[in-house]
Amino acid sequence: MKLKNILFKTTVAALVAVPLTFAQTYNTTGTTTVSVTVGAEAALYIDTSTTSMTTSATTFANYTGTTNLHYKIRTTTSGGTGTITARVTSDFSPANGPSVASPPTAGDTLAYTCTVSSPGTGCSGSQTSSTSSDTSIATFGADAHSAAAGNTGALAWTLTNDPQYKTGTYTATVTFTVSST
Repeated sequence: MKLKNILFKTTVAALVAVPLTFAQTYNTTGTTTVSVTVGAEAALYIDTSTTSMTTSATTFANYTGTTNLHYKIRTTTSGGTGTITARVTSDFSPANGPSVASPPTAGDTLAYTCTVSSPGTGCSGSQTSSTSSDTSIATFGADAHSAAAGNTGALAWTLTNDPQYKTGTYTATVTFTVSST
């Protein structure tokens, strides 16, 4: 008799656990609410992977060149900010030429001036490049919005033409960073 009671209790428990299915109601129309949270965002495009710097022959005039860039940015409506910066992430090589971190002559620099279209504000005056910290190219305030196609900027580079440099081709890598909050 005890065996039947146990079997009965198990069967009842299994029957109670079966979910009930309800029919869906169908109509000729329906709606949903679409929601999106638009946040601060930034993107950058550098026009060329190599900026050639040149000088007038035999006069020891400084080397010059231009890097063009495009940016897209959106900053937060209240209190938002944004920046575009540059840093020399790989100093000139090979050795015995120009150097950002350890120039052969004090005062040798890789510097730039910048122009940036609105809504950005370009750097003020000449900026001396660095291997240890970011240097400013542009700043953005609250509620800044670039054009859908992007906006433009340019860096006009100047490198000291030091007679101490050995002849040859030297390259350095500059990394640009854009950010927004």
